[in-house]
Amino acid sequence: MPNRKKYILLEGWISIIGNTLLFVLKYWAGIVTGSLALIADAWHTMSDTISSVIVVIAARISRKPADKAHPFGHGRAEHIASIIIGVMLAIIAFDFIVGAIQKFGTKEKTIFGTVAWVATIVSIVSKEIMAQYAFWASRKVDSSILKADAWHHRSDALSSLVVLIGLAFGNAFWWTDSVLSFIVALMIGHASYKILSKEIISLLGESPNEDLLISIHETAQKTTNQQLHLHHIHIHNYGQHSELSCHIKLPPDMSLHEAHDICSKVEMAILEKFGYISTIHPEPKDW
Repeated sequence: MPNRKKYILLEGWISIIGNTLLFVLKYWAGIVTGSLALIADAWHTMSDTISSVIVVIAARISRKPADKAHPFGHGRAEHIASIIIGVMLAIIAFDFIVGAIQKFGTKEKTIFGTVAWVATIVSIVSKEIMAQYAFWASRKVDSSILKADAWHHRSDALSSLVVLIGLAFGNAFWWTDSVLSFIVALMIGHASYKILSKEIISLLGESPNEDLLISIHETAQKTTNQQLHLHHIHIHNYGQHSELSCHIKLPPDMSLHEAHDICSKVEMAILEKFGYISTIHPEPKDW
């Protein structure tokens, strides 16, 4: 696999620099025009900067080798960092829903100008470029935290797109800015839900899908003429690597040497086929 740390760190630093510049631009545009939607969009971008700092820190932690206190390594730091990003998004979404409701009650009209148009268009283009790069890097090194950061970029680009659409109608209706702020907040909340649901399930553990189970059974059985009767298959994800544990059934009169040889062959086959480090527990068939 390509240098995982290199891709994560590069994406993180590109995001930090790009998002900081976009935050300044959009926040300034929001202050100049008095637009809550633009200010909300600016803080959404700033949350991207903070999440990218978390990405960089998590990349350094996750690369630490296994030690006595962490025998399975530090790979799950990526999952924890992704959850932090998801929680941040949820807090931002809630805050701007409250702000949108409050502004709707004042019936305050926002006058958008050229500054708002320029800031929003620049944001859409920049954020989608960042999202595409993060998605590409996440696929290349199979990184959940890069995928979470990519969705963060994408949600920011989409929220800016909603603001852009609203600019065309902003001068006609007093409630445009409040409604746009509410829509942007809902989009941020949806991105938070997608990130949190995936990462929490991953940390809690999930059952392998049926196709994967069948493939594991077939791969293991090809290593021997003995019927193995694989069961109790569990896959544990540790960020940068996954481990598999399962039970097999062998004849009760088989020697320990033969049983160990079969277990070793099954473990090697699973490693070559799926990349899982396996632990095989043999049982006598009459159990």
